[in-house]
Amino acid sequence: MQYKSQAVAKPYFIGALGLFVAQILFGLIMGLQYVVGDFLFPHIPFNVARMVHTNALIVWLLMGFMGSAYYLVPEESETELYSPKLAIATFWVFLVAAALTVVGYLTVPYAALAKLTHNELLPTMGREFLEQPTVTKIGIVIVALSMLFNLSMTFLKGRKTAITTVLLMGLWGLAIFFLFSFYNPTNLVLDKFYWWWVVHLWVEGVWELILGALLAFVLIKVTGVDREVIEKWLYVIITLTLITGIIGTGHHYYWIGAPEYWQWWGSVFSALEPLPFFALTVFAFNMVNRRRREHPNRAATLWALGTGVMAFLGAGVWGFLHTLAPVNFYTHGTQVTAAHGHISFYGAYVMVVLTMISYAMPLLRGRAANSNSSQVIEMWGFWLMTVSMVFITLFLTAAGILQVWLQRVSATPLGYMATQDQVALFYWMREVAGVIFLIGLVAYLVSFFKGGKAAA
Repeated sequence: MQYKSQAVAKPYFIGALGLFVAQILFGLIMGLQYVVGDFLFPHIPFNVARMVHTNALIVWLLMGFMGSAYYLVPEESETELYSPKLAIATFWVFLVAAALTVVGYLTVPYAALAKLTHNELLPTMGREFLEQPTVTKIGIVIVALSMLFNLSMTFLKGRKTAITTVLLMGLWGLAIFFLFSFYNPTNLVLDKFYWWWVVHLWVEGVWELILGALLAFVLIKVTGVDREVIEKWLYVIITLTLITGIIGTGHHYYWIGAPEYWQWWGSVFSALEPLPFFALTVFAFNMVNRRRREHPNRAATLWALGTGVMAFLGAGVWGFLHTLAPVNFYTHGTQVTAAHGHISFYGAYVMVVLTMISYAMPLLRGRAANSNSSQVIEMWGFWLMTVSMVFITLFLTAAGILQVWLQRVSATPLGYMATQDQVALFYWMREVAGVIFLIGLVAYLVSFFKGGKAAA
């Protein structure tokens, strides 16, 4: 059954996809600046392109999570959203804040932006991934709290399910751990210690609860498998996630001045972190194999299966490759880290948001699924993006291994810039793969405008 208030998800999805395009464009600019150092300089310096690339990723994923939650919670709760007007109002607040922040990055030197936004009153700027001005961070908190109020009130007045419970746990955790972005101690060890409470406990903790809930919801819809079966799998996955993810934070504490025991705790529990992602993959394929019906939205089913596989490869396998302390000693801060970052974010979070959009957008437009020809284009987008991301990861991994050898292991180690010259070929190949990824993203977007009779 469709609920009228689910329509508030639509602007969130559209805004998220717009920021996704911006993220990829600035990623391509960064990639070219690795090999053509003065490309677009001084108009878009590398540090600015990097800020826009990473911040756009975080903001569009948050927007995608919010849109997904606004679509999912009313349907799961079997009641209308508590306040659709509040949801729409906070969308515009979020979008305008994100747009103004990007404009600020592009038009004002970062130090001047800090002064302009009175960062000295509550200093929070200058930390990687958390470069947003303090006023933007406050805006994010306001948007998050209004969303949580709206969804929690909807949850309380309607049906309670495991999926909404897990989703709200993840969203509340997302909001709570973001508050550590306001804590900016002058002690560098302390700063990094709590910085990871945002960055790690988001992406390797509470975001995984959101991932599990969204994937479970879509799989119930496209497979018709009993809810009880899917919920049991969901509980197993989130238990593994919380145990490995929370203690696994220790693998970031190896080299920042924290006690030595974190080498053991971090290594052991990080080695276990692939388990929830492996369970996620088995879960997705098991549910599809046991499906009771062939859902007309074959593209959404493909995205759901791809999410499990790519999350396991990116967050699981590539995370494990360099997470053990004796290995991380050499790979920390190299392109091996970048390889893991790209495929894990894409596999775990980008793909699950695109799964939700693929499933929900046709329904929001009054059809069970897009036309067959539209779905063919969308599935081309899936394969182009996914295969190109695999190659981006392989090229960065190769660059990282060569970087470790030339810069950190060799008997006659090279300097950083000399090493970058030696791995430039991999950067060029990464750039080509990035262009193909953009083509895949364009195909995904075009599929929603392709006409034709809705699939049956």
